[in-house]
Amino acid sequence: MEGVYIIASVIVVSLVSLVGAISLPTKKLRKSLIYVVSFSAGALLGDSFLHLVPEIYARSFLVPSLFVLLGIMLFFSLEKIIHWQHCHKTIYEKNHVHPLVVTNLVGDGLHNFIDGMLIAATYLASLPAGIATTIAVILHEIPQEIGDYGVLLHAGLSKKKALALNFLSALLALAGAIVVMLAQNLLNLAPLLVPITAGGFIYIATADLIPEIHKHSQEIKTSLLQLLSLSLGIGVMYLLTFLA
Repeated sequence: MEGVYIIASVIVVSLVSLVGAISLPTKKLRKSLIYVVSFSAGALLGDSFLHLVPEIYARSFLVPSLFVLLGIMLFFSLEKIIHWQHCHKTIYEKNHVHPLVVTNLVGDGLHNFIDGMLIAATYLASLPAGIATTIAVILHEIPQEIGDYGVLLHAGLSKKKALALNFLSALLALAGAIVVMLAQNLLNLAPLLVPITAGGFIYIATADLIPEIHKHSQEIKTSLLQLLSLSLGIGVMYLLTFLA
């Protein structure tokens, strides 16, 4: 049964890559997107501390805290090596220098592959954790995919080609999920990947999303709305803890 949830969730996450086609960077989008980022940061932190971390310690896995730290270091290293652009300055800064198209697609593809692995691993740990992680990934993917689509357009690709390449990159999440599902028959990967997922989510929220939020906090009203959005993200994850 977990397999059905895993495949369905990863397909939904992959379809998020199409959001760029209906959400081109307009003035209205630029103003509202930062609140999506704030909500996403709250969801990632809520999922990490309300679902994944309790799941880790409930399983009494050997030195789980070290694997959370390993997740943070892994995502830091991958971001440095492949130049992931989680904050996607292209949405806000027209003169920002973009990575090469190939670099963007390779980095995004690897990111999606890992997302698929993490979603599969959390479903194998528990159904509520899997659902919560899927929602957190989707919320994080929305601003990210808009940014990726914008990078490809800025690099000179046509709208159709940019959309197609971005979608193909997103489908690598399905490959990542299948790898975990197949390997699970030989190795118990959930105790390893769940804390790494938590560490990765904590890193993305605190190192990428929150600094981006601070760039758009000049007004008290904006800051309060960002805080509210972040709190709502955490609140949604809290409500999901009551899933049977």
